[in-house]
Amino acid sequence: MNISVDNTPVETKTTCPYCGVGCGVIARVEEDGKVSIKGDPDHPANFGRLCSKGSALGETLDLDGRALEPQVFGAPASWDEALDLVAARFKDTIAEFGPESVAFYLSGQLLTEDYYVANKLMKGFIGSANIDTNSRLCMASSVAGHKRAFGSDTVPGCYEDLELADLIVLVGSNMGWCHPVLYQRIAAEKARRPSLKVVVIDPRRTATSDIADLHLSIKPDGDVALFNGLLAHLIETGVIDQTYIAAHTHGFSEVFEQIMGQSLADLMMQTGLPAMQLRQFFKLFAASEKVVTCYSQGVNQSSSGTDKVNAIINCHLATGRIGKPGMGPFSLTGQPNAMGGREVGGLANMLAAHMDLENPRHRESAQNFWAAPTMAEKPGLKAVDMFKAVADGRIKALWIMSTNPVVSMPDANAVKAAIEACPFVVVSDMQADTDTARLAHVLLPASGWGEKSGTVTNSERRISRQRPFKAAPGSAQPDWWQLAEVARRMGFAQAFAYTSPAEIFAEHAALSGLNNNGSRDFDISAYRTIDAQHYDALSPFQWPQPLGTAPKDSRFFSNGKFYHSDGKARFSATAPAQSDRVNDAFPLTLNTGRVRDHWHTMTRTGKSARLSAHLAEPFAEIHPLDGRDFGIEDAALVEITSVTGQRVIVRALLSERQSRGAIFVPMHWTGEVAPTGRVDTLIPSNTDPISGQPALKSCGVAIKPCVMEAYGFAISATKPTAIDATYWALAKAESGWRLELGFERTMDWTAWARATLNVPSDADMVGYQDQASGDVRLAFFDGDRLCAALFMAHEPVSVSRNWAASQLSQCFAHRNNRVSLIAGRPSANQIDPGAIVCSCFSVGINQITDAIAKGCTTVKAIGETLSAGTNCGSCRAEIGAILAATRPIAAE
Repeated sequence: MNISVDNTPVETKTTCPYCGVGCGVIARVEEDGKVSIKGDPDHPANFGRLCSKGSALGETLDLDGRALEPQVFGAPASWDEALDLVAARFKDTIAEFGPESVAFYLSGQLLTEDYYVANKLMKGFIGSANIDTNSRLCMASSVAGHKRAFGSDTVPGCYEDLELADLIVLVGSNMGWCHPVLYQRIAAEKARRPSLKVVVIDPRRTATSDIADLHLSIKPDGDVALFNGLLAHLIETGVIDQTYIAAHTHGFSEVFEQIMGQSLADLMMQTGLPAMQLRQFFKLFAASEKVVTCYSQGVNQSSSGTDKVNAIINCHLATGRIGKPGMGPFSLTGQPNAMGGREVGGLANMLAAHMDLENPRHRESAQNFWAAPTMAEKPGLKAVDMFKAVADGRIKALWIMSTNPVVSMPDANAVKAAIEACPFVVVSDMQADTDTARLAHVLLPASGWGEKSGTVTNSERRISRQRPFKAAPGSAQPDWWQLAEVARRMGFAQAFAYTSPAEIFAEHAALSGLNNNGSRDFDISAYRTIDAQHYDALSPFQWPQPLGTAPKDSRFFSNGKFYHSDGKARFSATAPAQSDRVNDAFPLTLNTGRVRDHWHTMTRTGKSARLSAHLAEPFAEIHPLDGRDFGIEDAALVEITSVTGQRVIVRALLSERQSRGAIFVPMHWTGEVAPTGRVDTLIPSNTDPISGQPALKSCGVAIKPCVMEAYGFAISATKPTAIDATYWALAKAESGWRLELGFERTMDWTAWARATLNVPSDADMVGYQDQASGDVRLAFFDGDRLCAALFMAHEPVSVSRNWAASQLSQCFAHRNNRVSLIAGRPSANQIDPGAIVCSCFSVGINQITDAIAKGCTTVKAIGETLSAGTNCGSCRAEIGAILAATRPIAAE
């Protein structure tokens, strides 16, 4: 939907491409081609709010690193050459080795229309179910838990329930950083209605914990034991709804027998929680009728993830707290279209339109609808097993779309080796030089956000349009088009004769209503005849919307009817996890996850200097007492190893928010920007036996100091190349790049700087080298402009990073300014904002402490003075911590 008022630049309503909140955004293309972004006040997911990542979307649309034309074996090629080769190699491989010898690996970044075409081609025309997605890494355990409990992959509630609840339980969810807009909806409601209680269950005291009335620092994988203990308490105190259980469920007696009789001492040992906190949580849950339990990757990414999901759902079923306003279990999806992928059967064990792949009637319905020559009859290989099959040669042709498994998969180096050994690899991506794209035999340039058209579904089942507002660069094409063209060349032209995503969406909608009549939860058949005009104008709507009905917000299961054959839900007996991941060799538990301002493997957010300023390099968050025990100081480099035999080197961040015995390392950094920071190389490929989801949050590791001969920090106006260093981490700066460095040996630093930082041969150099101390300060100037600077020392260098990076845009006509730069800190008349706290407004810690010194005593006051914390609000917890640290301590 394009909007133009009074000849102003056109505005386009679209949807954010980041997390599963599914925020509406308005993109405005200015006359100079720049794109400004604001939240859509009419979108029911966010009502105009945006997080730091969403606000910075306009800064991520440059062509740096974009794939602009097809490449075949590293050489430019036409689309016809590339697509003919892909079709021929897949056909030949299938003819020689059978349909199980090929596979697609997809992504929650794809639009539903892309997903639909891929699933139809693989399952209905190739005849294999070897199609899986990186959504397997984030929400497969939720799918399995839903199906086990409800008979369908159904999220019962709505975002509105967060504002209607009396108690919100956040389990394994750092909502403040990972779903910030939902977090702000809760924070706003809590401010309006202080009786609303929040419990956060997480081994780390994350930013989310700062609005919690109770934070439970649970032992990793202690969730099943905790919720089994909760259910036992609900039974013992008579809070369960026996009438509801009898009328609408099966399996309660089996669960009852398993969980009753456990001692409080056992529960304390299994959860790592003190008795007082256990009792407090149990009483709060029991006393609050309107309870919403939100859970995310801390639940799903586990070898017992499905049991965790069902242990949570058991508590809601036992109390009848499901399907009603302000109550129910709520799975928060990690990716923008993980839900859309589930709707079209994008997982290896699913069929389109929430049909069951192993149900012969469902397979027959889909096959007849598609007029498909063959249908997959059994589940395909899930993500981890898929790459194992690539490694051992069972899969000989692989198509990877819009994801970077060489970074994001567990045992990532083994995945890299598997892809390198695969006879034929196709990669469709926006970026030409990701860790995965570099391994492609055929690289297909994909159009990206802002260029392609389709739909996505958010965590509350709301389908929204992503609309284009700029032309795709070069010869980039949408993923659905690439798939349809290959299908046509494989001999399936009639079934893939799509000319627009509107046609695909209409077919998807029609299939959802096929032989349905309420027997399946997913039904959007009201849109089966949608045309291009109505598709373009499509407003966000929540499914289901069967044929002949109007859009309306809805909850499932309010009538007690579920999707098992008898209409009843199922309790599932779940046993507490038994883990041997920690031992003498690997005494700490590694938890991986996201940071506030970056997304997945940074192919988008890494383009924004503003987003990179908050946390510019990979780090390990370690409790100070663990740091003491292992000889690790704050800001030092640390080496981490695991049973995979790999090692990573990252910066140590000592924090009491981290629980003892565990460390946290973000998953974003790649071989492109920090080759020793690929943390998923440490994670063994252990999976949940039901969902196939890997355990990315509980791996045994060892840590030790990583002592370097020399440490450095550099800034450069051009992107550094061929970086010869043991440790390095590269990040975008406002007018160039910033680079952290560690070396196991010293070298000629002037020559190193000129070669690596691309310094012009005639550039002027200012600086000094102190052989005794090891300090080196070098700056290179092209006329009045700074080309590059290098700061070296025997210890981590003390340089004001953000201030130094900002100097790339300054004029250095006066020599005094050049000397100040060499000092690594601003002169008296210059401002150093310090480390960035608020990415939305680029506000640093020095500015915040200065505001406090001038009389700001609250987060609100700082927001009024500096704007910090007034947009997405994700930094408010950090601002609060700064306030607390600077507040005078009362004398005793």
